[in-house]
Amino acid sequence: MGRLVGAGAPGEDAAGPAFHELMKSLLRFDYIVVFAYRGQERPIDLYSTFTAEEHVVFVSMYQAGPYLLDPFYRAAQQPKPGVWRMRELAPDRFFSSEYFRSYYTQTGLAEEIGFFVALDNGITVVLSLMRREQSGVFSAAEFALLKKAEPVVAALVRHSWPDLGRRFDLAFAKRGRSGRKAAQPSADRVWRDLNLTDREAAIVELVLQGHSSESIGLRLGISTGTVKVHRRNVYRKLGISSQTQLLSIYLKSLG
Repeated sequence: MGRLVGAGAPGEDAAGPAFHELMKSLLRFDYIVVFAYRGQERPIDLYSTFTAEEHVVFVSMYQAGPYLLDPFYRAAQQPKPGVWRMRELAPDRFFSSEYFRSYYTQTGLAEEIGFFVALDNGITVVLSLMRREQSGVFSAAEFALLKKAEPVVAALVRHSWPDLGRRFDLAFAKRGRSGRKAAQPSADRVWRDLNLTDREAAIVELVLQGHSSESIGLRLGISTGTVKVHRRNVYRKLGISSQTQLLSIYLKSLG
């Protein structure tokens, strides 16, 4: 591991393959993907091991808007440095949420584990290891091994991707020049365009992330009954009757 950090550490182009080789020496997995996050901006994909067809689902579709509902994205905003299983970060109803049923199940994953590395300027790099359903979940011993490797992975990221802020700025400027309505997806803009109040927006966003009414009430300091009233009001305002329709409107509004 020592050769991955310090003066001999790989540069930006070689960092993803170096991480890949390190993980292959430790355990078995099916996929790797590395994303950089900054605020609500579209994530930058730094490295992945997908085929072209898999890349559409895991990267292109994800970057188009679903990332805003991803537990890994949410954790990157806090940030939560270290190594995390997806299920440790997911809301209480995530695995029965419409986002999970409509998007995440398309990945066919049994489990995802991420290394979270917080950098300067509000940027977090998340290096994900994934196993398909046929491969099963990571064992406790494998997870413990990954936690031991975390300092090396964090050092690799900090050495190899020192200027991600510039890449975000360039990507933002490029999308702005394309003449799109907005240079990046914005959940706040979606809710404003749909004429929801701030409280209604906060509630439906948590619903889409996979929080139950009880969890939403605890997070916002209101009763479960009040949460349900707001949800009914939103559905009536939007002319819908299901979370499936709510997610469809949300993703279409993101463009």
